Amino acid sequence: MSASPDVVEDPPKAQENPLPSATLGGDSKRSIEQITLMLFIVVPFIALLAAIPLAWGWGVSWLDLGLMVVMYYIGCHGITIGFHRYFTHGSFKAKRPLRIALAIAGSLAVEGPLVRWVADHRKHHKYSDAEGDPHSPWRYGETVPALMKGLWWAHIGWMFDQEQTPQQKYAPDLIKDSATRRISRQFALWTVVSLAIPPLVGGLVTWSWQGALTAFFWGSLVRVALLHHVTWSINSICHAVGKRPFKSRDRSGNVWWLAVLSCGESWHNLHHADPTCARHGVMRGQLDSSARIIRWFEKLGWAYDVRWPTEDRIAARRKDDAVQAA
Repeated sequence: MSASPDVVEDPPKAQENPLPSATLGGDSKRSIEQITLMLFIVVPFIALLAAIPLAWGWGVSWLDLGLMVVMYYIGCHGITIGFHRYFTHGSFKAKRPLRIALAIAGSLAVEGPLVRWVADHRKHHKYSDAEGDPHSPWRYGETVPALMKGLWWAHIGWMFDQEQTPQQKYAPDLIKDSATRRISRQFALWTVVSLAIPPLVGGLVTWSWQGALTAFFWGSLVRVALLHHVTWSINSICHAVGKRPFKSRDRSGNVWWLAVLSCGESWHNLHHADPTCARHGVMRGQLDSSARIIRWFEKLGWAYDVRWPTEDRIAARRKDDAVQAA
């Protein structure tokens, strides 16, 4: 495959004096972290499976549905705008209050500490769909059985592997910042906050334990499970199928039916062709709510130096032939 015209550069090298760790487990996941990770994957997933028969039998209140949707999109945009486009790729610059708010909002998605998330993703871009990529679905080969095994690995399996991404190499800028380092180390606290908000609101609004319980089920467990699997689908599905109208050195594709749920992240082919671009959905009809919110931040003066796509920049990355489908 031809090289991308805008390959992500190696992150700045760490200083000779080791920087303080920004995650409680450092670069390796201890057994207690593995057990916790399993719980945060399995328990919400069980709730997600139970959601359909429960909704069919007893229904879901507008309050529970509203809490689920609001908390989902706060966490989703915290990941897409904050963890991904801002902290990982520097698609724009943010004033310090917005920087802190994005770090907290992304932490509410319960997808791991900020610094670990960013380090893993920067490594993914450096080795995308090649040896060294933490979560490529093509890890085991291109046969159907190999791809099925690879999809499982890219979706969930890689998170249980011994962590190999050195954070001081791939995210020294975040470690050196006291605010982002502190928020990253406080991941357990933000997880509790994320899970506690829906039942607290539900209980206070209905003034009942039942209202708190149903809000916890829908607004906490089901919401976390749905957001997890949508995010992980960008690693798995969007690197296995989808249209590829832009030149990239990997197999990233655009998957339209994930666009709304992923807040614009599933326009993945353009992102890998132009990683620092603040908008991923650059073609007509490609919804990208994350880009829209970044535009609002820019108009409010909270974000600046935004790397918006231009016609020339898009044209330089477009394939010469017709749009390719996986």
